[in-house]
Amino acid sequence: MSYIADTLSNLVHQTAFFNLTWGNYIMIAVACVFLYLAIAKEYEPLLLVPISFGMLLVNIYPDIMLSIENSSNGVGGLLHYFYLLDEWAILPSLIFMGVGAMTDFGPLIANPKSFLLGASAQFGIFAAYLGAMALGFSDKAAAAISIIGGADGPTSIFLAGKLQQTAIMGPIAVAAYSYMSLVPIIQPPIMKLLTTEKERKIKMEQLRPVSKLEKILFPIIVTIIVSLILPTTAPLIGMLMLGNLFRESGVVRQLTETASNALMYIVVILLGTSVGATTSAEAFLNWDTIKIVILGLIAFAFGTAAGVLFGKLMCKVTGGKVNPLIGSAGVSAVPMAARVSQKVGAEADPTNFLLMHAMGPNVAGVIGTAVAAGTFMAIFGVM
Repeated sequence: MSYIADTLSNLVHQTAFFNLTWGNYIMIAVACVFLYLAIAKEYEPLLLVPISFGMLLVNIYPDIMLSIENSSNGVGGLLHYFYLLDEWAILPSLIFMGVGAMTDFGPLIANPKSFLLGASAQFGIFAAYLGAMALGFSDKAAAAISIIGGADGPTSIFLAGKLQQTAIMGPIAVAAYSYMSLVPIIQPPIMKLLTTEKERKIKMEQLRPVSKLEKILFPIIVTIIVSLILPTTAPLIGMLMLGNLFRESGVVRQLTETASNALMYIVVILLGTSVGATTSAEAFLNWDTIKIVILGLIAFAFGTAAGVLFGKLMCKVTGGKVNPLIGSAGVSAVPMAARVSQKVGAEADPTNFLLMHAMGPNVAGVIGTAVAAGTFMAIFGVM
C-alpha cells in the first residue's frame, strides 16, 4: 500500500498545480483573453492565436523555453529552438520576404509623395526613444523599445537581437504584435479626433497605372540605394524587396506562392509561439515590462497622430486633394492600417475608397521602420 501511496503522491506532485505561482495564473488569464480576442472578435488571429498559445504553454510548463545551457541533458525546450531563430534575425527577415511577396508596391510607385507620409509616421519611434531614455533605459534598450512605435513586430525583434537586448525582447515583441493586432481599435479614435468630417469625406483621384517595368525596377533600385546608405538594413530591406521581385517579375510563380503562403504561415507559427513563450510570469510581470507596454502604446499613438497631421498638411498644400486619413497608414502594420483608413473614410462617406491610396504610406512605413532600425544600428556601430 505504501508503494501505491508514494506513486500516487509523486504523480500528484508532478502536476503543474504545485509548481505554478500567482504570476503564472495571471499570465494564463491574459493568454485566454488574447485567445478570446483572436477567435471571438477576430483581431488578427494569424498573430494573436500563436502568440497567445505560446504564452499559455510557457506559464503552464516553463521548461518548454528551457535553454540548452540550463538543461541537465544538453537539450533545450522545444520553443527555445524557435526563439533562437528570432535572436538570430532569421524569422523576422523571412517574414519581410513574405510581406514583400504578398504586397503590391504599385500605389507607392504611383504616388511617391506617400514616402513623406510613411516617414512622418515614424515620429512615434523617436518619441518612444526619448521617452525610454527618460524612464531610465539604456540607449540600446531605448532604441530597441522605440521600434514598437512603428507597429512593426519583425523589425522590433530584429533590432532587439542586433542590439543584444534579449532580456527585454519578449515584452518588446509582445507589445509590438499586440498593437499591430489592435490597430482597428487604437487608430480610429485618434484619426477622428484630428480630422473634421469634411476632411474624412475627401475623395482622392484615381492612381495612375504603374507599368510592369516600374514594378520590377522598384525593388532592385530601393535595395541598392538603401543598402548602400545603411548596409545593416540589407537583411530586412533585401528580403522585403526580394519577395516583391518574386511577385512582380512574373517568372517565378512557384517562389511567389511559397513565400506568400506556405513559408509565410510556417514562419508566423514559429515566430508567434516563440514570442508568446517569452512571456513567463518571471520575465513579464515587472515594472520594466509595464513601462515598455505603456511606451509602446504612447509611441504608436504618436506615430498615428503624426501621420494624420502630416496628411492634413498635404491636404492644405494640394488644395484638398489628399485625404488626411491615409496618413495614419504610415505605420508598418500592412495591410491592417490601410484597411483602417478605408474603414474610417467609408464611415464618413460610403462611396469613398481610400484603400489603394492608403497602401502607399503603408508600404512606405515598412521601409521607413527598417531604415529607422538601420539608423540605430549605425549609431551604435552594430553590423
